[in-house]
Amino acid sequence: MSAELSETCLEIASAAKAASRQLATLDTTIKNRWLLDSADALVAATPTILAANERDLAAAPDYGLTDASIDRLRLDAGRIEGIATGLREIAALKDPIGEILDGFTRPGGMRIEKRRVPLGVVFFIYESRPNVTADAAGICVKSGNAVILRGGKEAMHSSRAIVDVLSEVARKVGVPEHAVQLVATTDRAAVGHFLKMDKQIDVTIPRGGEGLIRRVASEATMPVIKHYNGNCHVYVDANADIDMAVSVVENAKCHRLGVCNACESLLVHEKIAAEVLPKIAERLTSRGIEMRVDERAAKYVSDGVPATPEDFATEYLGPTISIAVVDSLDAATDHIAEYGSGHTEAIITNDIATAEQFTNLVDSAAVMVNASTRFNDGGMFGLGAEIGISTDKFHARGPCGLRELTSYKYIVRGNGHIRS
Repeated sequence: MSAELSETCLEIASAAKAASRQLATLDTTIKNRWLLDSADALVAATPTILAANERDLAAAPDYGLTDASIDRLRLDAGRIEGIATGLREIAALKDPIGEILDGFTRPGGMRIEKRRVPLGVVFFIYESRPNVTADAAGICVKSGNAVILRGGKEAMHSSRAIVDVLSEVARKVGVPEHAVQLVATTDRAAVGHFLKMDKQIDVTIPRGGEGLIRRVASEATMPVIKHYNGNCHVYVDANADIDMAVSVVENAKCHRLGVCNACESLLVHEKIAAEVLPKIAERLTSRGIEMRVDERAAKYVSDGVPATPEDFATEYLGPTISIAVVDSLDAATDHIAEYGSGHTEAIITNDIATAEQFTNLVDSAAVMVNASTRFNDGGMFGLGAEIGISTDKFHARGPCGLRELTSYKYIVRGNGHIRS
């Protein structure tokens, strides 16, 4: 790692730290004006952004991207409008900064307040997702944080075009110059430099493949908000509605294949398997999904492929699903505990007590009852754009929206109080 690269990274991080101090007290109206004007400017810049995206797409085969990765990389006018809508939704959300979380007066008259404050500087690492560039910038600035964006080389031209628009609007409305910075170099060594800068960077958030996230978690000298993978399950209970089960499983698996909240494993209670599994299998087959089945599920899935234990531990991010038949709710939750990743699990059932037991037994960031796993998403939860979905239990869990990018401090007001 060269001294020149190290110095460049330090300059970026130091500039972000300085900007974060200004952002901590920036008026909400200025932040919202930046978000709204940026949304309009991105739509107006659609031809420029799409031209940059075409350059990235043309180079995609050289990077060995999968079809799912190329889909995440691709932009069109509709997706750019979606990015703009995301920024407008963030603008409409309540600014969390300055919120009084608690307040009380001590017997001696000293007043203590617990106030919400920004984290400071966010180092955000992500792969092949140019739309995430705007989402992350928007959510960080609205929550009073400066952000250093380290996108994947696969989307560098697209991300650069987006950040150029955001920066130009920032200059016009009074957002600090270095509130949003994109790391221009594609040198992987830059990440290592940033991960050592705990004096300048307050938190790192990696969003990408498991290899990236494990590297960040092992090298970072500052806190990391992360999830390693999204091996999500749908459990069809003995008391499930058949049509609902078929519909939810299809949506959870097929709505978008290459996302972390897609269903990767299906569990079906043995009492309902003969009735529901053939219908689910027919629907999945029609959508081009390969089914890897255990011995019991194989009796009801004519075109299934024998599953291995590794299949049940795999996040496919593609047209494959593992399927098992289980004897009970406890067997289902035991299976999830062994193979799940703590991301999202769902149960389909008409039995309220069973649903409640499932939600209590499953230890995941989000547990769905009679709903697709695809709803574990900041936008779907009404949080606005998210910067990621955390499977950690500290500092944040689940979709990370505005509040998840804040901390708090205590404000103590006295009148010459001294401690005896």
